[in-house]
Amino acid sequence: MGGHSHWATTKRHKMAVDNKRGKAFTKVIREITVAARMGGGDPNGNPRLRLAMLKAREQNMPQDNIKRAIQKGTGELPGQTIEELTYEGYGPGGVAIMIECMTDNRNRTLPEIRHLLTRYAGSMGEVGCVGWLFEKKGYIIVERAKADEEKLMTLLLEAGGEDLRTDGDRYEVLSEPSAFESVKRALEQHAIPMALAEVAPVPKNTVKLEGKAAEQMVRLMEALEDHDDVQKVWANFDIADEVMEQVAANS
Repeated sequence: MGGHSHWATTKRHKMAVDNKRGKAFTKVIREITVAARMGGGDPNGNPRLRLAMLKAREQNMPQDNIKRAIQKGTGELPGQTIEELTYEGYGPGGVAIMIECMTDNRNRTLPEIRHLLTRYAGSMGEVGCVGWLFEKKGYIIVERAKADEEKLMTLLLEAGGEDLRTDGDRYEVLSEPSAFESVKRALEQHAIPMALAEVAPVPKNTVKLEGKAAEQMVRLMEALEDHDDVQKVWANFDIADEVMEQVAANS
């Protein structure tokens, strides 16, 4: 995934530094509520809810907040109707972008997302225009300094994983979505820290960006992920680490 995987870990660190705790809480609460509505309030029988609750605990969200979010999803407590939407479009240089949103008002969200894309040299596309460029995979990032490659490969294969890629100072651990939980659990049991762990659309190929297009792409990613209704953004760009760090430092 090249520069995109680097973005994922860089962005996570940046969010911690920026201390956008309230906004992060809101997004996780929405995910918990929707997961509970779709698959029930028992995390043992609802993998999506289990993963959302884990993210909430990683952010030190109070247990009462988690419980209320679940109850709103199951209908035990009143709450807004949250709708899941996925928008597809293009960024600078023809980069493919998929934007996952959760909103209580699609008539507000759509024009705002379109405006952000246009502002940073992108455009909104039709449903399905770029989805074929991605594959849904279990996706885990492990820093190379934190794990032995041979041990990681053995754990991956034993847990039903698919592939281990080296990308700079990171390992990318890939699996079919059905094997994601078992691979993640295997790494946890062997105390291997994960910089990122999710089921995500992984790009089949990447578009290399430099110069102004690279800067616009980083700005676009920041603007999209900062939007209240945006849960996650995936794109198939490849931008050098030093370029991303330089743009981030100037933001």
